Amino acid sequence: MSGVTLKNAVKRYGDVEVIHDVDLAIDDGEFCVFVGPSGCGKSTLLRMIAGLEETSEGQINIGRRDVTKVDASERGVAMVFQTYALYPHMSVRENMGFGLRMNGHPKAEIAAKVGEASKILKLDPYLDRKPKALSGGQRQRVAIGRAIVRGPKVFLFDEPLSNLDAELRVDMRVEIARLHKEIGATMIYVTHDQVEAMTLADKIVVLRAGKIEQVGSPMDLYNDPDNRFVAGFIGSPAMNFLEGLVQDNGDVVLPSLDGRVVSTSVALPVKGGKVLVGLRPQNLRIREGNGSTLLDLREHLGGVSYDYLVAAGGEKLIIENREQDAIAEGSNVIVDFDDCDAMFFDAANEARLR
Repeated sequence: MSGVTLKNAVKRYGDVEVIHDVDLAIDDGEFCVFVGPSGCGKSTLLRMIAGLEETSEGQINIGRRDVTKVDASERGVAMVFQTYALYPHMSVRENMGFGLRMNGHPKAEIAAKVGEASKILKLDPYLDRKPKALSGGQRQRVAIGRAIVRGPKVFLFDEPLSNLDAELRVDMRVEIARLHKEIGATMIYVTHDQVEAMTLADKIVVLRAGKIEQVGSPMDLYNDPDNRFVAGFIGSPAMNFLEGLVQDNGDVVLPSLDGRVVSTSVALPVKGGKVLVGLRPQNLRIREGNGSTLLDLREHLGGVSYDYLVAAGGEKLIIENREQDAIAEGSNVIVDFDDCDAMFFDAANEARLR
């Protein structure tokens, strides 16, 4: 097992630069998740590590070895793709051992490694089945098992759960987390789903437009985002943002919430300037009153409900409601929150103000 280091990594397609000067260190045995919206460069960065995409500039190390120009087959990595890519005419046993057989490994060694991987992934009852006789989750476990038997230094996952339904996604997410704990290998995982990122990762790398926005543990990014993009991307439902006006005494007024005043010790821009105020749905409460905010819609999800509000200026807010109160849709409400739960962002460059 080995860590992965990227130094000033750049990827260009002709004159178009899609990965911009990425520096990143992933520790040995760490579960690192690349997350970001579609087109942010996360899969391209993963493929650069795998050797499936040429690195235009910079350096990629696996362990202490520079693999920037090394062929993909010699990097000691194994990749699990979004599609299972199983051979339909082969059994599960044959699919898992195919790579080792092609590399001339002895039959006894192949059987032992396939047996060990199938035990970890609970595939023993299915070893003699063909892929068409398996569910989507079972096929993905076979694809992961094929990677395990190779004994790679680094596992690479490129949105492996995207083709599964919601229930199977949850089940496989748990399986992958358990697998990491059992084998302790370095794993790099690509997803656009921030819930997967939050639940799986030791370290999250948030990407936007080919650049790293922030790196940290899931709770570090949730509690202490560097900018509006990270604050809005990490957390479900997403953070609410409202425009605030800085007062002479340093407080911030929210015109859209009936002039609600937020006290803060944060260093803010010049008096009279504008800031963005970020509020997590979990930190907001509503009560009946003569406020100008409209309770437009409520979604009931059992133990929790999501209230969709429209503020005076047309701004939309989401509130996580666990009180199951009887305020009716269409009512005017007052929005409450604790001042300490508000985050502040520069209105121009959207950087966090601390």
